Amino acid sequence: MAGRPLNVGGFTPFTATDYPGHLAAVVFVQGCAWRCGYCHNPHLQVRPPRSPLDWRDLLAILERRRGLLDAVVFSGGEPTTDAALPEAMRQVRALGFKVGLHTACLYPERLHAILHLVDWVGFDVKAPFADYETVTGVPGSGVPARACVAGIIASGVASECRTTVHPALLPPTALLAMADELSALGVRHWVIQQFRAQGCADAGLTSAAAYPPDALMAALRGRFGKVLLRHA
Repeated sequence: MAGRPLNVGGFTPFTATDYPGHLAAVVFVQGCAWRCGYCHNPHLQVRPPRSPLDWRDLLAILERRRGLLDAVVFSGGEPTTDAALPEAMRQVRALGFKVGLHTACLYPERLHAILHLVDWVGFDVKAPFADYETVTGVPGSGVPARACVAGIIASGVASECRTTVHPALLPPTALLAMADELSALGVRHWVIQQFRAQGCADAGLTSAAAYPPDALMAALRGRFGKVLLRHA
């Protein structure tokens, strides 16, 4: 393999939930530049100089699972952080697997460069784009996020837009504004994900009650159309 191999912090050999309608393995790429308070994989945010798991060993495992799995999903962290991601995707495709991607939409140019290698994208939209810093902790982070969403929609690749909701971060007015923004961008499949306390490093977020209420979900559907609620 030319260059440094993929920096991998975790591996799930079998899942039926990370790529809709497919049995998949998940490769968790190490590293993310954002610091979302509700992140349930905070151990993947830091990018160590050496990969905790050997990508070549994982490829050997995947080769043995040909015929048992449909796809391999690259998640994180933020997988587009890693310059080795395109080559890893090509290797997975060469084994006969479909390729899924979970992305938080950090790097528009890197994302655009790999969309032709991807069969399905699950992408996160975290807040109204003007208010992204309230979730990510990074000023201006809504600008690349919006560009990534626009690129995914323009590519025509199958996709699912997901938003993790917490009342302290996304009050009803913010969610309603998001419905309008996403609809205007051409998003057609939006999943509202209830906050999960598991893995959350921000103690101030962990005591939230179930959210959003039924009335707010009805209002969102009135503005957007196909909105699904994924329970914690």
